[in-house]
Amino acid sequence: MIHEVEGDILLSSANTIAHGVAPGDHFEQGLALALRERWPAMVKDFRHHCHVSHPEPGALWSWPMPDGRRIVNLLTQPAAAGAHSHGHPGRAHLEHVNAALRALHRFVTDEHVTSLALPRLATGVGGLAWTDVQPLLAKHLGDLKIPIYVYTTYRQGVKANEPTR
Repeated sequence: MIHEVEGDILLSSANTIAHGVAPGDHFEQGLALALRERWPAMVKDFRHHCHVSHPEPGALWSWPMPDGRRIVNLLTQPAAAGAHSHGHPGRAHLEHVNAALRALHRFVTDEHVTSLALPRLATGVGGLAWTDVQPLLAKHLGDLKIPIYVYTTYRQGVKANEPTR
């Protein structure tokens, strides 16, 4: 069941938090920056993964948080231009969001995820319209039998009301 909530996703009780990034992302803006500040080891591990595996947009990469939960990085944007670029990644593309959400559905099923939180995917730094992304979320995740919390409005330091069903 998909629930739209307001609050700070970093305070979510969900056992998995997903968000959109680009391969090799520097985590310099938005939720990615907040995640980098809280878990710098995740960013180091992600960049190593990208250097070794060269993932394509549409894939995902999961990182275990110290408390046993997980962060899932959905590759919704193309990498910045250049092999070792410190530039900004490209804008998100709906085909990458589609592929990443399909991968997330498989991940949730295969890894027995019990609850999931994500922001309005690919609409901030990614630059897509929520009216285009929201139906994709419903299409790819709507049949999952777990609570899915979509943080539609960010409220720093405020724990969202996350229904358990």
